[in-house]
Amino acid sequence: MAALTEPRNTRELHVGAVHYSYEREVAASATVYAGALAAQDASGNAVPASDAAGLVVLGRAEATVSDGGVLVIRRGAFLFDNGTSTEALTVADIGADCFVVDDQTVGKAGGTNKVKVGKVLDVTDDGVAVLI
Repeated sequence: MAALTEPRNTRELHVGAVHYSYEREVAASATVYAGALAAQDASGNAVPASDAAGLVVLGRAEATVSDGGVLVIRRGAFLFDNGTSTEALTVADIGADCFVVDDQTVGKAGGTNKVKVGKVLDVTDDGVAVLI
């Protein structure tokens, strides 16, 4: 998959997890789309998740926000796209960590910086259920 260019309906899974939300200012010149994996950069600003050094994934973006606006980011269990090729997760990966491929896709190994998303809860034809 490629990084988002519009909002995405990222399904939330109700697994009894504690829900928590963050509010972060979006980095200058950045847009975080609703439903995206949202991360925090070294300055504490929200950015779309990617395999960039120093990012920490906080959860799912609750709205599309850009350039200094305040973004609400929700933690919980969400269904994201599965990586392909060597990044593809399988049911054998349930319970393991998964990593950012792009702001809507998780994978098995992660890129150079191995930015962790969370724990794999399930892998289905619909995607990967991840607890963030």
